Amino acid sequence: MMRRFYFLLWLKWMLRVTLCSIALAVVIALMITLFMYIQQSTKLDINIEILKALLDIFWFWFVLSWSGTLLIALFRSVKYIFDICLDGYQLRLLSCDTKEVVHSIGYGDLVKVWRKWFMLLIWIVASLMILSLGITYFFSDYTSVFEWFNIFWLFGFVLVAGYFSLILMIAKCKRVELVKC
Repeated sequence: MMRRFYFLLWLKWMLRVTLCSIALAVVIALMITLFMYIQQSTKLDINIEILKALLDIFWFWFVLSWSGTLLIALFRSVKYIFDICLDGYQLRLLSCDTKEVVHSIGYGDLVKVWRKWFMLLIWIVASLMILSLGITYFFSDYTSVFEWFNIFWLFGFVLVAGYFSLILMIAKCKRVELVKC
């Protein structure tokens, strides 16, 4: 029963992080690409070579901006995991002083919880990276993490670690409680 709650919570969290980070990265990369094209071009004609160059510029800036927007999406996503009834359970955020339930959650209320959760997420991602590095060392011809590791692998590790960090967040954060709804 609890596994289903955590799976549904993780699925909702994963979709929000994925859509928010990718959409924001696309917007940033598109704005930079268009700005560079307008700045360099005196006439606005597009041929296949210019289109390929613009796609390369877009892809370069997309990968770079996705690294930053992932952090933004991770911070914003924590706000939306509270006070949602999934499979008969919900997470609640408690105030620091009075230990009362915070019903109108703002981003300022989440800073301490997010820091603890984010450090937990970092440790789980690091553990997954060490495990995957060991597996790739024994079963492939890669010898270093820098040969295969990129933002796409990091994103996958963050999504997998997110499931376990949501489960462990209740034990690590005193301001988060799990209640029946």
